[in-house]
Amino acid sequence: MKIKLKHIVFLIMLASLGSIFYGLSLEDGHPQAPKYIGGGTIGLFLVAMPLFLWKESKVKNMKDYMLTKENIKKMQEKERKKTENQ
Repeated sequence: MKIKLKHIVFLIMLASLGSIFYGLSLEDGHPQAPKYIGGGTIGLFLVAMPLFLWKESKVKNMKDYMLTKENIKKMQEKERKKTENQ
């Protein structure tokens, strides 16, 4: 059985959320509560999110998302076709 990156990201996300909720459920005066909350936040935003974004963007072509003259012309052609069909 092959472990995929999406499974790793999901496990990191679950562990981070679990850590945050555990830290929030501790008593107000507990000295470890901020460490659990901070660790979970770091796990979400500095580990899981970059891994997810890298995984999702590596199959995409960045030229498709840039505003070049060619892409602007394509968008204008689509608008013309849309208005002609209505």
